[in-house]
Order: sequence, then structure tokens, then C-alpha cells
Amino acid sequence: MATMQPFNPWIWRDPSALAGGYEQTRPDDVPRQRSDGGADDGPDAPGPGTPIDLTGYLVEATDGRIGAIDQASDDAGAGYLVVDTGPWIFGRKVLLPVGTVARVDHLERVVHVDRTREQVKESPAFDPDDFGRTEYREQVGNYYTESYRRG
Repeated sequence: MATMQPFNPWIWRDPSALAGGYEQTRPDDVPRQRSDGGADDGPDAPGPGTPIDLTGYLVEATDGRIGAIDQASDDAGAGYLVVDTGPWIFGRKVLLPVGTVARVDHLERVVHVDRTREQVKESPAFDPDDFGRTEYREQVGNYYTESYRRG
């Protein structure tokens, strides 16, 4: 029997989310229209291995929009998204470990996370001054790891 790896919130669960993994937003048999009126031959999505800058992508929780990505990192073992929540939670920025990303829709420029709005709202606030501290990263990582246990 295979053993399950423990959840690591700082590692992408699906690396294709960055490089070429995207949701098709229209049926394959419906041609896309270009601005000049001609038909397009396919989606404008990145190919495998293409580095992607997620800055500016919208972020959707399981129950609604939470903001837009202000900053992203895919450093080995330290992947994260800084999300500006705007007026939703008074302009607060939150740090989402990349392990919370369920999928990325590059065509619509939306990152879907597997957390509710309430779980994100209750998360530790992003503090750029504390981000380099091990204790802060452990606090954030533990919050999201525990939220998987609670469901």
C-alpha cells in the first residue's frame, strides 16, 4: 500500500498549474473569434515549461472571489501567492501557500484555491517584514495544514 505524503503548503501540488495547465473555457468544437473577425486556431495559453507571471490574476475561493495576486513566488520549497483582498477585508493582504491552489485558468487569468473565503479571511495577515522569519512562515504553514485536517 502506498503511503501518503504529508501536506506541504509551500509546494505546488500540480506543477502544470504554472506551465501549460489551464482550463478550457469553451467547447473544443466552437471556433474562437479573433478581433479581425477571423477564426482562431486555439487558446492563447502557455505551453509546457513556459514561465508564468501570475501577478494580476484574480483569485477565487471555493465560495467566491477573494482578490488579485499582488506578488507570486515559485521558489523551490517556498512557493506562495500574496493576495490583495481589496475592500473585501479592508485592503488586507494575505499570504497563500501554493499548496492551496486547486487549478489555474490562464485563459480567464484566474487562480482557484481550495479554501473558503472565511478560511482565507481568518488566515494570518501577510507581513512583508516578518516573511523572512522562520516562525512567521511556520505560523502560516501550520494554519493552512491544520485547515486541511479540519476540512
